[in-house]
Amino acid sequence: MKRNVLYIEDNEKIGSWVKEELEQRGFSVQWLLTGEGAEREVNQHEIVILDIMLPGLDGFTVGRRLKKAAPAVPILLLTARTSIDDKVDGLQFADDYLTKPFHTDELVARLEVLIRRNGGTKSERISLGNQIEVDPEAQMIFDKRTGEEIILTGKQHQILMYFLRHPNQVLTKEQIYEAIWEEAYITGDKTLMVHIHRLRQKLERHPDSSEIIETLKGIGYRVKL
Repeated sequence: MKRNVLYIEDNEKIGSWVKEELEQRGFSVQWLLTGEGAEREVNQHEIVILDIMLPGLDGFTVGRRLKKAAPAVPILLLTARTSIDDKVDGLQFADDYLTKPFHTDELVARLEVLIRRNGGTKSERISLGNQIEVDPEAQMIFDKRTGEEIILTGKQHQILMYFLRHPNQVLTKEQIYEAIWEEAYITGDKTLMVHIHRLRQKLERHPDSSEIIETLKGIGYRVKL
């Protein structure tokens, strides 16, 4: 199985050489000339190779955005800079760095180490509607349009994970309440309804449309995958 690499490098000569070398060694490479919008692509890859010297957004800024968008995806920095301060700054978000010029054997070796350290493959993500993506292994929720993590309260997170453990099932209010609060549901209690309303405000494009969390009147709720 090919390993997916996101490669960000503005030098076309170096970029084409690295891309060709990696593809000959069994990698699948998406090569970008700038870091603009890279956070929208990062979750489709197992690892990132990032050059520090980029036009527009510099590699440090891009790297921080990528790590925020996909904390589990390792980043390998490529740098022509040799100062300790630059390397220390880079390692605030990157997992390793390689100084230019480099040999492709060393690049591949470092990629292999980072991929193995990260478990070999990226956990399968779950899409909810057109805009939400959930990493069930990392227990994180992302807005696919911005790449930003969506922060839920403890109970909101528990409710969403409960829905994801029961995809496409109609769940009664009693089932959900008793699973999350671990106590008997009292008819008329609005606690669950309030939590789901606030959860929708964070997940739905239009909270009243219920694109992700469907209400079945008089019965309960369902999340379709």
